[in-house]
This record gives sequence, structure tokens and C-alpha cells, in this order.
Amino acid sequence: MKKKIDKNELIVHIFLMIVAVFCLLPLLFCLKISLEPSRFAFQMPTVRMNGFTLENYINVFSRQDLMLPNWFANSVLVSTVLVALQVSVVSMTAYAFARLKMPGKEILFSVLLFTMMIPAQVTMIPVYMIIKNLGLLDRFLALWLPGIANVFGVFLLRQFYSTIPGEFEEAAKIDGAGKFRTYVQIMLPQAKPGIIALSIISFLGSWNDLFWPLIVMNKLEMRTLPVGLTVLNGTYATERALVLAGAFVAILPALIVYGIFQRKIIEGTMLSGIGGR
Repeated sequence: MKKKIDKNELIVHIFLMIVAVFCLLPLLFCLKISLEPSRFAFQMPTVRMNGFTLENYINVFSRQDLMLPNWFANSVLVSTVLVALQVSVVSMTAYAFARLKMPGKEILFSVLLFTMMIPAQVTMIPVYMIIKNLGLLDRFLALWLPGIANVFGVFLLRQFYSTIPGEFEEAAKIDGAGKFRTYVQIMLPQAKPGIIALSIISFLGSWNDLFWPLIVMNKLEMRTLPVGLTVLNGTYATERALVLAGAFVAILPALIVYGIFQRKIIEGTMLSGIGGR
């Protein structure tokens, strides 16, 4: 027996497909122009390909004055280390707010959530002065230290820890496990979906971050990929195909990570209660 098609569901799917096409068009035109000879870069974009060449991508990686491989490596290092540090600190903080008993815990957590409403631009100057006084400019620590404390991550993982039955902790306590051992062996495995979701979100945020690395990284060889691309655009403003080739190189890792782990992000947010369940 054939399943009857819901008209409302069909309309929603068609609408979402149209929106997806419009969202993908800029990316597809970016890829198209970057794969065409440079002389076609300033022409009106069309669906038809005006030739095919990998010259722009070869130039992006091979030209000595661009340093794109170095910027790419910096972005990988900064993003992966930041994710590791952030998940380590945030997961312990969330565990403390969710399971440990301490006076004023709820008030402190409310104050912590209130800081999410403060724009990053408000604290940027004080944080910059602290980083400068510590002598951390043009060092990766300037990118890692301000990003370790992630309030959204604390809120996300606290939701996971709060849903774990207390019997697990009681059983661990009977076996002689302390708080830290309970956190490592019991709580962390239970919160795995949330940790994976937080790791992916943090990686994408760090990978695409432009403003803060632009402020604290002045040396060309220390810059991350988004900041390096601004130099590329300013120096080679007439070479649009070259600029778009560099932009697509920067976008591609984020697309791959999100494409592979998008289900984990959805699962992590839904199980934590953020998705409205």
C-alpha cells in the first residue's frame, strides 16, 4: 500500500529546496570563477563554464608572497588546540554546576548566563589590554586563552549532566570513586553527544573567526587563514579569481566538517533540550 503524500509536508520540502539552492548559489559561483582562467573573472557570472584551469589554486599554494599553506596550518593548529582546551575546561565546569552541591550555585550560573547577552565588542578592548600586558601578542596563546571559557558550552553540557540518573553516581560512590573519577568514567561517556556537538561548533567558530585574530596577530606568518585572506584581497584586488580560489580553500574544511558531523550537532542540541524537546 502506497503511503499518501502529505501536501503540507511536500510544500515545506519544496520551499526548503528552493532556499537551499539560493544559499548554495554564491558558493557555486565562487567555485566556478576560481576554476576559470583569470581573464573571465570580471565578466558577468553565467552558468556556462568559460574554460577550466587549476592555475588559480596552484598559484595560491605556490606563490611565496601568499603564505597560504602557513596560514592554513596555523588555522588547523589554533582550532584543534582551542577545541581540546575548551572542551576540557567547559565539561568540568558544567559538571560542577549540574551535579555538585555548593552555596550560591544557581545564582552564579544565572550570572554566567547573563554574560551571554554582553556583546563581544564590549569586552574586546579590556581583553586586548590584558593580552598585551602579558606579552602574548603575535602568539597563539592570545587566541586560545580568551576562548577557553565558553558560556554556551557550559550551558549545553550542563543540560546533559542534569539528565543523567543519580544512580550512576551512587554506584560509583559505593565502588569508592571520587568526584573526579566519577566525572571521567561516568559523566563524560554519558555526555558524549553534547561534547561532540560542542567540539564541532567550537571548531567551526574558531576556523571562521576573523576579527580577534586580526587584532592580536600582526606578523604575517602568524596569521590564520581568514586573516591571511584579507591580506590577499587587499594586495591582489584585481585578481578576483585568485582571491576566490583562496576563499574556497578556506571554506572547504568547514564545509567538510559540517557535512560529516551535522547529524551530531543536531543530536547534541536536541538531546540537551536546546532544540525544544
